[in-house]
Amino acid sequence: MGSGARAYLGSAGLDWLLMWNALSYYWIAARGFRFHPWDSPYLRWRLETFLGAEADNVGPSEFLKILWKYRHQMQNFADWAAERRRVQARSRGDAC
Repeated sequence: MGSGARAYLGSAGLDWLLMWNALSYYWIAARGFRFHPWDSPYLRWRLETFLGAEADNVGPSEFLKILWKYRHQMQNFADWAAERRRVQARSRGDAC
């Protein structure tokens, strides 16, 4: 996100946008496992790809600890995924 967007949104708007990106990605990625994401094969694969052995066979508490520990990297990924969705929507002519 460029500095122009940051100036336009302000601090509160930017915080809201960042949270929306994270929740939007989670909603899509955790389909079928929204109330127990540590069981999601896709999210487990994502974490194992990113972290390796640290994310192997994690339960609920370990899953949440990992998400908290790497929250900034996860936020950057969610922002990147949101930008990719916007670019794809624009290329198809969909409304964002």
